[in-house]
Parts: sequence; structure tokens; C-alpha cells
Amino acid sequence: MVQGRCKTMATIEKTQGDGVEAATGPKAEGAPPAVDPDQLIAKLHEGCARLKRQVHQVIVGQDEVIDSVVCCMLAGGHCIVQGVPGLAKTLMLRSIADAMKMRFNRIQFTPDLMPSDITGADIIQRDAQSRQRKFEFVKGPIFANIVLADEINRTPPKTQAALLQAMQEREVTISGRTHKLAEPFFVLATQNPIEQEGTYPLPEAALDRFMFMVYIDYPTAKEEHLMVKQTTTGKRHSIAPVLDTEDMVLFQEIVRMAPVSDMVIAYCIRLARATRPTDSLATAMVKKYLKWGAGPRSGQFMTLGAKALALTKGRITPSFDDVKAICKLVLRHRVIPNFNAEADGISTEAILADLVEKVATPK
Repeated sequence: MVQGRCKTMATIEKTQGDGVEAATGPKAEGAPPAVDPDQLIAKLHEGCARLKRQVHQVIVGQDEVIDSVVCCMLAGGHCIVQGVPGLAKTLMLRSIADAMKMRFNRIQFTPDLMPSDITGADIIQRDAQSRQRKFEFVKGPIFANIVLADEINRTPPKTQAALLQAMQEREVTISGRTHKLAEPFFVLATQNPIEQEGTYPLPEAALDRFMFMVYIDYPTAKEEHLMVKQTTTGKRHSIAPVLDTEDMVLFQEIVRMAPVSDMVIAYCIRLARATRPTDSLATAMVKKYLKWGAGPRSGQFMTLGAKALALTKGRITPSFDDVKAICKLVLRHRVIPNFNAEADGISTEAILADLVEKVATPK
């Protein structure tokens, strides 16, 4: 049923130049009824609004963080949330999962966690009829729609690498057999940036699998007052699921099929190339303070992220402002500062802010 509805999203691509009437065209006999693109966009917009209302039953403030995570999920990507302890990173991601009627698993990453603890393993079982022993695959917690990888930098690289195939190919290979993961599939990870003892920084290959890296900051004084007031009473707030698997698959298809101009794509590519110190588009700060820049995947993710952001705002196609709004989320974990940046106290955020300011939009 989802596939039938999603095929109608092809009409969206034509609405810019031909109008809705030309896009839908005459109905063929036995063909599914045409779907108005405006109705699909309105459904996505309203669905995201309902999701955020449910999350705010538990989470006070942090609107930008919630919007970023939701945009990442609509674009079909994975998200890593970074912040100091006590800022409700885990609770926020769990609340977003609770607002969706999907299978959810949480993995608490620890130094002794093994890859098979995530993916599953072949276990010797005795067959009830033949009384013979045989290997039976027991699925791990990765087999879910939403996987919360809590404190992902607490486990060694060997275990972190167990996520790579699942995040990219949406499948897991065990003992020579490949097992497909259910769709949709999201990995939402958290990590603590201030504690370095007993942690294992994610390698670049693993970081590159995450579409967004979202920084979560301290709440405002007003938000903190409301937070303390709400959480120190006997009243408990519950979250009701407002979206299901079918809704999310449809929303992801809407994002994929939404039109985007060549100028916006060119701007995404410019921003990505401008992070590479040896590229002609690189800014002075990039040449001085960056060792490595972002790869081609960043251009793909900026385009998808901008489309998702525009649709959540009720617009059919993204603008340059949408790209500017999400580019730091895509680039901050894909660029590597050099020794000069550390010596001069120049942060990655400062380099990216200068990048957005200096790189001109295509004319």
C-alpha cells in the first residue's frame, strides 16, 4: 500500500514548471487516483507538528535540536547528539521514538560490549522434533526501526564498527548469511564530549555514516525553571504514538521526490568543496586551519536535509537559506582541524561560520 501511494510522488517533480494539472495528467483506466502534492506536503507538515507536540509533553525547549533530529529522520539519515551530561539527550531521543509506533531498542555502549551483542549471533539449539543440535540465529538489538546507541564513544572501535554495515546497507552479515533490516531504520546516538577517560572517539569512517551531528546546549533560565517545576511533582507526562511505520516511509519518499533546483544543489557542492584546503573554492580560514575537508556524501546530505527542512515548514522546494540552516549539522563532524587551529584556539564552528559567510551563492 505504501509503494502505491509513494509512486504518486513523482507528480511533485513536475509541479514547478507544468502545474498540478499537467503533472497529474489524464487518468488511465485502472490507474490509481492522482494525489495532490499539496495534500502530501500538508500531511507531512501536520505529522511532524503532532510529533513535536508529543515530545514537548516531556522535553522543555530544545526546539532546534528536536527539529534537527526529525529532519534527519525524514531524510532517512542517522543522527548523533553531543552534549554534556544532564541535558536529557537520551530522554529526548527516547521520547521521539515513543511518539512513533515503531520497534525501538536501546543499546547502552560499554567498554566490554561485543559486536555480537549488537548484531546477534548463531546459538546452538536443540531441535524439538529431531532432538539434533543445530545453529539458530538470534537477532540482536540492531533489528529494530529505531536504535538508540547511548554513549556510543564508550565502546572500542571493534564494536563501533559493527554498526557500519547496518547504517549504510541496512543489513547485517553473520556467519556468511546476510539479514535485511526492517524499513525505516534509524540510528540515534549520543556522546559526551567532555569526559575522555575510558572513551574511544569514533573513527572518521563511522562519523561519516551519521548524516547530522547535533550539539545540545544548556537550557535558558526560563526553560530550566519550567523543567525543574515539572519534574519535581507527582504528575507524570506520557507520550502517545502519533506516527507509524507507514507514515514515516511515505514521508521519506516525499522528501526524496521533492524537487530541488540545480542552483541549490550547486550551492551544496560549493560548500562541501570549500572545506577542502587544496580546492580553489577554499576560504583563507579553511586553507590555514583545516587538515581534511568533507567528502561528496556531505553534498548529498545537505541537499536531502534542506529538502526535509523545507517540507517541515510547508514549502515544496528548498532555498539557499535552508542549506545555510543545516550545513553545519552536516559538515562539523566531517572536517578535521590542524595543529594551527588548536594553537590559535580556532574552533570548527568558527571555521564553518566563516565558510558560510564567505562562500557565495550561485547566480
